[in-house]
Amino acid sequence: MDIQSEKVLCGASAYEKKYYFNEEFKSLPQSIQEELHVICVLFTEEVGGVFTIGFDEEGGVLLETRAEEDDIYYDEVSSGLLVGEIRRSRAELLESLSLYYRVAFLHETFDVDGMS
Repeated sequence: MDIQSEKVLCGASAYEKKYYFNEEFKSLPQSIQEELHVICVLFTEEVGGVFTIGFDEEGGVLLETRAEEDDIYYDEVSSGLLVGEIRRSRAELLESLSLYYRVAFLHETFDVDGMS
């Protein structure tokens, strides 16, 4: 996927011990912003590396993790399992984020009765 077609919402880095939130999304409720912060930081504390949450060009939510090439502490297997766990346990949040992005940024319209 072309990096230009992706929009990063937030992320955390175990290397820099920092959390990033894209201010373009400041209209998200504070409680959602805080939940995203917790998800990202806990992810990097558990498996290391860098973890980001973003959107693809169609509004799908992307959960991406990566590590520096020489990072011997990064656990690739655990990172994949944890991404799957986040997708399962936070499915409603991820669906809501996708809908928010598609309406606010892609300017899609939806029929409330049919959700089309």
